Amino acid sequence: MNRFPSFLAAVLAAATLTAQEPPAAPAPPATPATPAAPEPAPFEIWHPRRPATEADYQVAKWGPRDLPSPGYAFRAARVLPITQPPIDDGIVVTRNGRIEAIGAAKDVPVPAGYELVDCGDAMLVPGFVELHCHIASESFDLNDTAHPTNPEFRTLDLIGMEHEQIRAARAGGISTALYIPGSGSNMGGFGTLTKTWGRSPEEALVRFPGSLKIAQAGNPERFSGDLGTDMMGMSEGIRMTLLDGRRYWQQHEAWQAGKGDQPKFDPTLELLRGLFRQEYPVSVHTQIYQVVLQTLQELRQELGLWTVIVHGTFDGYRLSEDMRVAGVPVAGGPRQYFFDGKTGRIEGLLGNWSHGGLHGWREPVLGLGRDGVGVNTDSPVVPQEQLPLQAAMGVRLGWPHEWALRGLTINAARFVGIDHRVGSLEVGKDADLAVWSGDPIDPRSYVSVMVINGTICYRRDPARPLF
Repeated sequence: MNRFPSFLAAVLAAATLTAQEPPAAPAPPATPATPAAPEPAPFEIWHPRRPATEADYQVAKWGPRDLPSPGYAFRAARVLPITQPPIDDGIVVTRNGRIEAIGAAKDVPVPAGYELVDCGDAMLVPGFVELHCHIASESFDLNDTAHPTNPEFRTLDLIGMEHEQIRAARAGGISTALYIPGSGSNMGGFGTLTKTWGRSPEEALVRFPGSLKIAQAGNPERFSGDLGTDMMGMSEGIRMTLLDGRRYWQQHEAWQAGKGDQPKFDPTLELLRGLFRQEYPVSVHTQIYQVVLQTLQELRQELGLWTVIVHGTFDGYRLSEDMRVAGVPVAGGPRQYFFDGKTGRIEGLLGNWSHGGLHGWREPVLGLGRDGVGVNTDSPVVPQEQLPLQAAMGVRLGWPHEWALRGLTINAARFVGIDHRVGSLEVGKDADLAVWSGDPIDPRSYVSVMVINGTICYRRDPARPLF
């Protein structure tokens, strides 16, 4: 008799019994979920006294608007408004210096009599804003020093629109620059916010003063002045001058409130009065950790000034959370990396300022996030047209791409209080825009058309090599 089928059935039955899983163990009691850490609040710049509108300014002078310019409708494959999502096949309508309409081409008609500018397969972005520029005049020697602090100096009278480096700035997509004195002294004087094109310097003006330039350390240590060139002497000299300016401001405030006599006009202190009214910030050439800390303590916390860090290089990023809490933004550059000798690592500065992290501390600290970091060149130290290249270096070393575009535009505009005019493509803002062959953060891309205050002020020579 053939016994194989019975044997096979027995083996299969045994295998089935062996494969059965033991009874499941009782489930452990549920543990409550750990609540997620709350998202940090968005970064806010600290300037509580800043006037609400241009009409409320007493010291600063704003430049003109509604300047005559033709009616254009710029159509491009991709429009980047910055403060709104990108628009595919978008159109921006401009006339008389302002943006009149923006949207998808299918939704925004070209007004009668306006010229359609077909930009093809290009990107249309706002003009970039540079916060540390020394090239808005043909004279690049801006390190004049009569005293260690020179609040009576100003750049307003030097501006010109048609020299080689300012033309290159336009070709690089930069439409607005904070033209400041050099760092030969601790207080070089007052800078000017200007467009990089205009029929005259008066027409190009955005605001004067743009900021007060202070060099907290570094170059002023080269024995200029007569008080002291070490850290204590320089800090005390800055403090003494600013305290004089604060007393002058307080006397004016008391007089305007009907509580005292009108103070005698003092041309040396008048612009400092506007500084304490927070009509404009102090932009501070400050870098290493110790000096950035001194800037934070003396200028922002002790004297209560609207403060913007420029440079912000070396290991200053270790103060990222302190700056966030204090509402002090940072425009980093021109160097975008730091070799940390303790760890042997190359640190990306803009990424570190933005993200926070351990930064050498025992516990991680917050960063300045999306809205608290920008970028600058210190032109002509780095050519002005290389501003987007500085941003590209930041992205290569950890700065998010979208944040870099904001750092070149709306962030920089907000840092100095001109975001109601420039920094994004919005109806009513200045018609400052650039037509890029591709992503502006890609060093292979170039500007083919530049528009400032609604006027086409640069067209790329089509015979020029691409790279």
